[in-house]
Amino acid sequence: MAYSNIESELDTGGVVILDGGTGTELERRGVPMDDGAWCGPATLDHLAVLKAVHRDYIRAGADIITANTFASSPLMLGPADLDDRFEEINRAAIQTAHRAKEASGRADVAVAGSLSHMIPLVEGTDRSDLDRAPSFAAMRDALDRLASLHKEEGCDLILLEMMYHPDRMAPAFEAALATGLPVWAGFSARRGDDGRVLSFTREQDIPFEVILQVLNDFEVAAAGIMHTEVNTITDALPILQSVYQGPVMAYPDSGYFKMPNWQFDAIIPPDEFRQFADKWVASGAQIVGGCCGLSPDHIRAIASIKRSRARHR
Repeated sequence: MAYSNIESELDTGGVVILDGGTGTELERRGVPMDDGAWCGPATLDHLAVLKAVHRDYIRAGADIITANTFASSPLMLGPADLDDRFEEINRAAIQTAHRAKEASGRADVAVAGSLSHMIPLVEGTDRSDLDRAPSFAAMRDALDRLASLHKEEGCDLILLEMMYHPDRMAPAFEAALATGLPVWAGFSARRGDDGRVLSFTREQDIPFEVILQVLNDFEVAAAGIMHTEVNTITDALPILQSVYQGPVMAYPDSGYFKMPNWQFDAIIPPDEFRQFADKWVASGAQIVGGCCGLSPDHIRAIASIKRSRARHR
């Protein structure tokens, strides 16, 4: 029922509000991050804080809350010696999102399961540890396990988050779509030294339009740009819209990462974020929210966009 409400909103030209960062909001509230698996294991010992994060996003106006499963696939938990707790961690994360929704009294809120191709990072950086990169088969098995759990635990949709690596995207798309749940694909970009919009990966300079070619092979219900600086999103949206005609989303980050901690430096103020979101919606984006570093205050600022547009429909 919750997803049908989202779908109806999009089909009639409305705006849908995503939540903001989950892992970084836990960290902002004092929850320690794991040296090997970042925010994934934090779920187990901090369920009350996680529930409060979800509830605060709903109060701020989010139509979708995202389960804390971004960094808890076996790709991350295995190298952190936590694979034996995979189901415990992820079931708790998804169930906590559902409990927050129930406590809010908003039956229209959807719960998204987050699926990423994140692999272990080099400590103190945001760069993948290629020495611990899994095989294609291991990646597909890991993502299948998490995608299946999302469906089993009643997620309304799957968010493919931080899609940027050409060799790792296909297993994520395949695993998510195999569940039969609606799939939204969030791609990540960066600005090259020459000003071009590139894939987020720093292993090589890949034009952003190249990684979007995956959309020719997989049919998704929405596609967008996430975990990307606001100015880069503004320039990347037209590139996405030139190859994808479905609902488009935008949810940026602010600050930067040094494994295992997010650096909350120069976070964009909520009112300034609202100005960017206004422009994205005016250019055709229907789904807006925030990623790492952005908080309930940022979501509250952009929720007014939905109310304003609803009055004029």
